[in-house]
Amino acid sequence: MINKVGISSIKNNSNSKSRNGGKSKSSNFITGRVTDIILNENHPQFTSYGNLNSIGLIFFEVIGPGNVGTIKTAKPQSPSSKIYPLIGELVTCFTAPIPILNNSNTYKNEYYYSNSLNLWNSPHHNASPNPRNNIQPNTEKLNYQQIEAGLTKTPPSTPTEIDLNSPFNPSQNTFIERSNIHPLMPFMGDLIYEGRFGQSLRFGNTSKTDSQYKNNWSNNGEDGNPITILRNGQPTESSNEGWIPITENLNNDLSSIYLTSTQKLPFSIANENFTSYSTPPIVPANYINPQIILNSDRIVLNAKQDNILISGEQSVGISSNQSINLEANDVYIDSTDIRLGDKNAIQPVLKGNDTVEYLKIVIREIANLATALKTIQIYTGPNIVGVPDPSIQPVAKLAALNLEEVLEQLDSIKSNFVKTI
Repeated sequence: MINKVGISSIKNNSNSKSRNGGKSKSSNFITGRVTDIILNENHPQFTSYGNLNSIGLIFFEVIGPGNVGTIKTAKPQSPSSKIYPLIGELVTCFTAPIPILNNSNTYKNEYYYSNSLNLWNSPHHNASPNPRNNIQPNTEKLNYQQIEAGLTKTPPSTPTEIDLNSPFNPSQNTFIERSNIHPLMPFMGDLIYEGRFGQSLRFGNTSKTDSQYKNNWSNNGEDGNPITILRNGQPTESSNEGWIPITENLNNDLSSIYLTSTQKLPFSIANENFTSYSTPPIVPANYINPQIILNSDRIVLNAKQDNILISGEQSVGISSNQSINLEANDVYIDSTDIRLGDKNAIQPVLKGNDTVEYLKIVIREIANLATALKTIQIYTGPNIVGVPDPSIQPVAKLAALNLEEVLEQLDSIKSNFVKTI
């Protein structure tokens, strides 16, 4: 007698008699291997299955004795949360009665599918080669029923290639299998969502475990303190051993958002120069209170119609290793203490209008003095008519001209853009 330990054993056990002696109802759940999926209008079956209503519809081969080669269709189970399977992945399908249009009293059964089965514990793909398509010599082949029952055979000498894309619609075939997409290591109580390409969302907590797979946020605080991690992309240097679990890495993941409670994160910002502070802020790596960290190669904040508001109870620090640039029609700084160049600066900035007015007064007085000097005469003897002093008159005349020119241009030294009070 064959000891069934394969996929069909699960199916058969679910339909067996209950332990209390009663017969269980036949389950409307079946397992299917995806053979194709409609993802755009170029699929040859797009129109046949309802045009845009066909998006996400799969074709699957029923797994189990007596159903070999039977192809059925199924729609996504949820209208708001959809995980589209790859070709070769196994999905759980179930039937549900659906009212027929224009006849609310008549129903038809349609199949719906849920998530792909977690065969390999990989977020990237969980495709399983069709055992009826193996290419081993006949002496090594088993029939479908034997394989489904759990019998094994010697693995082929060459790897089995699985085409994960649609066999009938090349325009949607963009999936490329990668060997460096790792599953995330879970910790007690975690809720984790993982994408196929290294994205993830973890609703986690401080977990001080003795496992060799530790995380880097549990060195502070108590077990159970919450942390939320949104990550897009694993490190580019991730190993090709994609079956080995990893944890998020704030410094090396492509883009991350961390929402912490008491955790200390091993993270350094691009510029930790706080010399403008009298009391520097705590660097992110040493902060143990709730904080939010965004880390990526570039961060863009854009308000399409209204304002961007940045506010801090103690301070707002902006630093850069190169420059800080401001471009705007108007820039306003409202403060009772503005220091430029150094936090210890004590030299006050001159008031432009007042300074110009005082300079005008001084220049006019000097100009008057120069005009007076131009008329000074010298006398070489009694009863001799005085003549202009040759050593003073040219200098006084030139000074008067220069002072008049400076006076005319004095208003131009005032800035057209920077104002102070």
